Amino acid sequence: MACDLWLVPLVDVLSHSPENPFREDLAVYNAALTAHGLPPVPVYRFAPGITGSVEPIAAFDYDSLHFLRRAYLLQLTGFQLTPVDALGGDYEQLLEMFESTAEHSHLVWHFDHAGAYVPIEFEVPLVDQALLSSGGPLGSCYGLLRELQAIAPAIGIDPLNPPQPTRPLTPTGLEQPFAPPLDDVHPYARERHAWAGLYAAATRSLTQGSMVVFA
Repeated sequence: MACDLWLVPLVDVLSHSPENPFREDLAVYNAALTAHGLPPVPVYRFAPGITGSVEPIAAFDYDSLHFLRRAYLLQLTGFQLTPVDALGGDYEQLLEMFESTAEHSHLVWHFDHAGAYVPIEFEVPLVDQALLSSGGPLGSCYGLLRELQAIAPAIGIDPLNPPQPTRPLTPTGLEQPFAPPLDDVHPYARERHAWAGLYAAATRSLTQGSMVVFA
């Protein structure tokens, strides 16, 4: 199964519009942020050519995302990271054994198909009943970026020269395959595939003032 990552500019003409499809989601995010003593999702003044529009930034398959999460958890918990061809029961055991560690990770503790990352700094993903009902834990783009930078060397990536994400030409169907690029024959090709998309989304989010949503 595959998913798209979308950038949603946090600009006044979109955020304050009654027709904003993310209006209810933003209200839930702001309530969670306020409850944790954090500022609300920022809203910027629209500037043509700078803030951009809602757009897909990357696409990848869910398996690649879980391969990347596995790699990060193994590194974080001190286990040896080795490439594998498929995700087996060891990944589920890893999540169960280190559930508390996983819950503190912006990369790991996030729903595959919904939820968002916002350009606000906070230490651990936010979780409450309203968030879980609307799409899952709310992540920080700052936290996500730190974790991606931490795992990059282990999967053969230089964050100063990151690989380009795979961009979808049209909205990606849930059952549509979206495997790593054929020219990436690296042992960690799947991990790199998801890394490139998330890294592009996180960096654009922070430089452009956008939130990142799964679709």
